[in-house]
Amino acid sequence: MVSKFINKWVVFIFIVGLTSCSSTSEENFPDIEIDNETEEETSPEVTYKLPNIDLSHWKVTLPIGNPTEVSSPEILEYGTNEILKPFMYNDSIKGALVFYTYPSDATTANTSYSRTELREQMVVGDNSTNWTFSEGGTMTGELAMREITKDSDGDYHRTIIMQIHGRLTNAQRDLIGEDDNNAPPMLKIYWEDGKIRVKTKVLKDLDASDEEILHTDAWGDDAGYNFPEYVGFDTFTLGVKVSEGRMEVIMNGNSKVYNDIHIQKWGVFENYFKAGNYLSTRDEGASAKVEYYKLNVTH
Repeated sequence: MVSKFINKWVVFIFIVGLTSCSSTSEENFPDIEIDNETEEETSPEVTYKLPNIDLSHWKVTLPIGNPTEVSSPEILEYGTNEILKPFMYNDSIKGALVFYTYPSDATTANTSYSRTELREQMVVGDNSTNWTFSEGGTMTGELAMREITKDSDGDYHRTIIMQIHGRLTNAQRDLIGEDDNNAPPMLKIYWEDGKIRVKTKVLKDLDASDEEILHTDAWGDDAGYNFPEYVGFDTFTLGVKVSEGRMEVIMNGNSKVYNDIHIQKWGVFENYFKAGNYLSTRDEGASAKVEYYKLNVTH
């Protein structure tokens, strides 16, 4: 009899215990409904960045075709342009415009190297309107080397990231009997083994006549100048300022000024700015990616 009474109480306590545990579980660990709407509301927003570059007065030369060139307005849609997308695209996390190139047979006149490089057009779609040093101009950029291959000796390949290129007027072209308007580049700025190297042109014969000075072979290369700071694959600023008889290159606030007789003699030429990735090698398998965060030109 006592045994039956005890058993009844055990059963009663067990049932009450189950009820109590179930109630406690619901209070402390309530069901949480998870659906797409909840995840969208609680997930942090992803921030996309765009480069600070107006492409409306630029055209780009690509390492394909003969070579292929794209100017405004088509260049403005580079994000959806199937021709441009492999070579010129946004890194939306970094906020950079990436220029990708590799060696190919798609080269311009007077060079064996290919490029993905912008060419300034003061008048949209027109190469004939350019500027002289007396008229002046400034190009500034914020950029970085993203990727570049090495040669067989283990040294990085080099690429041109900015230029000032000369151009003959039609009258000058006809005077010296040339079949195009090409003139030498007064300025080439390289990324070379993690440093920024500047190369300019010098007149071989300072007594050359006004006609002789127009020929490409009248000009040679200077010894070059390396900015002492090592930039490697870090972001850096780069600028070029020109005025009559003067050219200044500025890298991360450090300046190199050219104001000698060669710059003064150069004043006979028209010029245009260039920026991007002009890979100076034909090694098989070579390539480079240059990132531009900002690029601006004023006159």
